[in-house]
Amino acid sequence: MTFLHSIILGIVEGITEFLPISSTGHLIITSRLLNIPVTEFTKSFEIFIQLGAILAVIFYYRTSIFRTVDTWKKVLAAFIPTAALGLVLYPFVKMYLLGNVQIVAISLIIGGIILVAFEMWQKPRRKDESKMYKTVAEVPYLSAVIIGITQVIAVIPGVSRSATTIVSGELLSLSRKAVVEFSFLLAIPTMLAATSLDMLKSGWTFSSYEVSLMLVGFVVSFFVALGVITWLLKYIENHSFIAFGMYRILAGLVFFYLFF
Repeated sequence: MTFLHSIILGIVEGITEFLPISSTGHLIITSRLLNIPVTEFTKSFEIFIQLGAILAVIFYYRTSIFRTVDTWKKVLAAFIPTAALGLVLYPFVKMYLLGNVQIVAISLIIGGIILVAFEMWQKPRRKDESKMYKTVAEVPYLSAVIIGITQVIAVIPGVSRSATTIVSGELLSLSRKAVVEFSFLLAIPTMLAATSLDMLKSGWTFSSYEVSLMLVGFVVSFFVALGVITWLLKYIENHSFIAFGMYRILAGLVFFYLFF
């Protein structure tokens, strides 16, 4: 891997982390297109640079993120089942799923179909927003736990953590703004835990050059993700997630054509 590869992957991570199109899936596909071999380092690299995007969330909400105690109680309620199940599945995921282009393509297509169908079905229900939770702090604990459980599905590359949070959150009557913010905030403990677990499991016996590659990808993903967060919060005010579902289907078909 070169520094140019690191920059490209950082851009891809920053763009895709908070959109319902799967950052992990796009990193796997991009690595394949760049002919980057799948190694323990590249797998750890893809996990680590997600922290850059997570830092962008912390920076974006820096004036309020530590003042909303009720919000963090709900986020942690969702995180606990995610962490527990993720810990159990981690060895299988890293060994067999990360780097698997076939799984990514299939997951993108199936997830895209589900997202489009869900948004079309959900549209009439969304008209009565008086019955929806407007903020993360208003979400019942049971709903938060359910969202955390469904997020575990996103360990499959191509599924998308954001997509599972959005679909389950809207089913549980979260407003579009609340569900997107929930997705942002839930990413913080989730990705911190994922990176910490990978550091412990891998031992992080990487060279100084490899660490430099990680830091470059980290910084790039931070700045790109910061722009995407700002854009997405404005986008959802007048748009649904159908465009993302259509993109997923098209991308999955293209990947099938290229790699199968």
